[in-house]
Amino acid sequence: MSNFIRTLRWPAKSEENIQLDREWIVTNGLGGYASGTVAGFTTRRFHGLLVAALPSPFGRWMMLNDLTDYVCFADGRTIQMSGEDRENLPLRAHGAEHLREFRIDCGLPVWVYEIAGLVIEKRIILPHGQNTVCLTYRIATGSESGPVRLQLRPHMHFRPHEGTLKTLLDEPYRLLVDGEHYEFSSANAQLPALRMHVPGEDTAFTFDRRYTKELLYRIEERRGYEARGDMWSPGYFDLPLTPEKPACLVASTESWEVLCAIPPEEGVAMEHGRRDALLRLAHPAAQEGFGGELVLAADQFVITPMGRVEDVARARAAGDSIRTVIAGYHWFTDWGRDTMISLEGLTLTTGRHAEAGWILRTFAYYVRDGLIPNMFPEGKNEGLYHTTDATLWFFHAIDRYIELTNDRPTLRAILPKLVQIVKYHLAGTRFGIGVDPKDGLLRQGAPGYQLTWMDAKVDDWVVTPRRGKAVEINALWYNALKLLEGWLQDSKSLDVSIKEISDHAERARTCFNERFWYEAGGYLYDIVDAEDGGNDEAFRPNQLLSISLKHPILDQNRWEGVVTLCREKLLTPVGLRSLAPGHPDYKSRYYGDLRSRDAAYHQGTAWGWLIGPFVDAWLRVYPDDRAGARKFLAGFEHHLENEGAIGSLSEIFDAEEPYHQRGCVAQAWSVAEVLRCWVKTAN
Repeated sequence: MSNFIRTLRWPAKSEENIQLDREWIVTNGLGGYASGTVAGFTTRRFHGLLVAALPSPFGRWMMLNDLTDYVCFADGRTIQMSGEDRENLPLRAHGAEHLREFRIDCGLPVWVYEIAGLVIEKRIILPHGQNTVCLTYRIATGSESGPVRLQLRPHMHFRPHEGTLKTLLDEPYRLLVDGEHYEFSSANAQLPALRMHVPGEDTAFTFDRRYTKELLYRIEERRGYEARGDMWSPGYFDLPLTPEKPACLVASTESWEVLCAIPPEEGVAMEHGRRDALLRLAHPAAQEGFGGELVLAADQFVITPMGRVEDVARARAAGDSIRTVIAGYHWFTDWGRDTMISLEGLTLTTGRHAEAGWILRTFAYYVRDGLIPNMFPEGKNEGLYHTTDATLWFFHAIDRYIELTNDRPTLRAILPKLVQIVKYHLAGTRFGIGVDPKDGLLRQGAPGYQLTWMDAKVDDWVVTPRRGKAVEINALWYNALKLLEGWLQDSKSLDVSIKEISDHAERARTCFNERFWYEAGGYLYDIVDAEDGGNDEAFRPNQLLSISLKHPILDQNRWEGVVTLCREKLLTPVGLRSLAPGHPDYKSRYYGDLRSRDAAYHQGTAWGWLIGPFVDAWLRVYPDDRAGARKFLAGFEHHLENEGAIGSLSEIFDAEEPYHQRGCVAQAWSVAEVLRCWVKTAN
């Protein structure tokens, strides 16, 4: 495991402040997580030690916000080790004086503190498949100072993880004590209790209730959201810490039987063993180094959505299992588009083939009117269908899965729905999605909706509506038709005209090359037959899909010119710009309040996932240049170690140097596409 350690260090007397924008995240395979800053300060509403993934209608709830820990010496000294100093928060906004080292060890966070001659190591794990967090402390060096004790003060504000911070804490929090077992509950009888366990002898809990008022969440303030809230602390735990015996605190919404089933020290070893197994399962080119770290990062996003109880019950009754993909942490749920784009990198490259099949079968169940869901809202069982491309990416994901696994039973089961999808698109379906009989191209658009991946919307303002015939939508449509044509040739059980499907594909290809080619610019229009008339000449990365997919729709003699221009105008060290500089709508930075940020979201901001289509297109033009294609990934390794959530890859970046990380600190399709390309460009 030594190859998977990323370490940040600070000298003992350094004047350097610990950066608050360096974060960490650990997930539990259910959509729940723990996350915070390296320095130990809470700067987001999403930062907490246990965000539990609860059944509908709750969704993800903040159950344990924070823990302030103190070291108590025999001579009477009590020194705070980490956590917010809430009484003097503004004075300690940028430092954690005792922290000497932070590292990500096999994807898990470890802090090393030096306090009065003691070196103390703190670890956090979330046992896989449980809404449980385990914190362990051990003395690494320095036992000369005599016996020491820890005081651990938990801070709580039970709320939806994306919910309001100003919820009044006037509901009575109840505490039930039974030996070493402590149970905290709110007045909401449906909400599970938070159970805490401090194993070992000579432990105690002191009831010392405190309220924290107007705690500032700095990143929320910077992003224009509600930024101040309250917290409650019931008291503190007191427990011994010796060189021979680590100290532990376990908090959970699970039953006492589940919570206490695995001793904390065994849980750490088991989690490392699980991660070691993930690495052995992955593609050989992704079992060590940067590729191995991406395999561990990919594990953050593949989950069992326990919140959707009906889905789980239905899958189990059919002898199946349910899986989906969290699009990004902290605030995204499972999105159809992100899932289908990410599926190859997250599950096939990592050797998790069975889970890929479960994901595809899960989404196949939800096909409605020829569409798969765009997203499942937090705490809901039903999806929203306002998307054009997610369904077409579904064909792509199925192809990648079948090509690798040859799982013909799954293909046979899903194939009737794929035929149905094409029929709906040919006839026309929701949101103005349908083929134009005049030229065989797919158009889309409905007032108030953003249906492509460029989906920013603020109130009633759709920033990039792209209504009309979008370039990547038609590339995906052609690819879907060609894939279906091939699958139907292998399956004679369906009464479908293969020639009709082939004719639709050929007509789309012919008209695409006639209508989308912008001769004066030497590239492809982004939109043909735009809602305001004419064609959109904006230079965007969407055109790369006309080359990168399995069945490229663009004539081959035009590939090199398009790829060359995309490299010159769009390529950055951390993905591709969403719009070329020079356009009137181009924004070089993604910052400010929600309206300002969304105005830049797809108007220049660089996206990590777009490196995937670019590398695919590059290798289509230069098939022997894997070494050159590998160089396009170099900036992501630096980012993984130094920005966002250390050990993962962010959603977006500023369009210009120094390409600051923005958006989600850990994003599924960024990790998936970089990992896939890392393997694809291996020697």
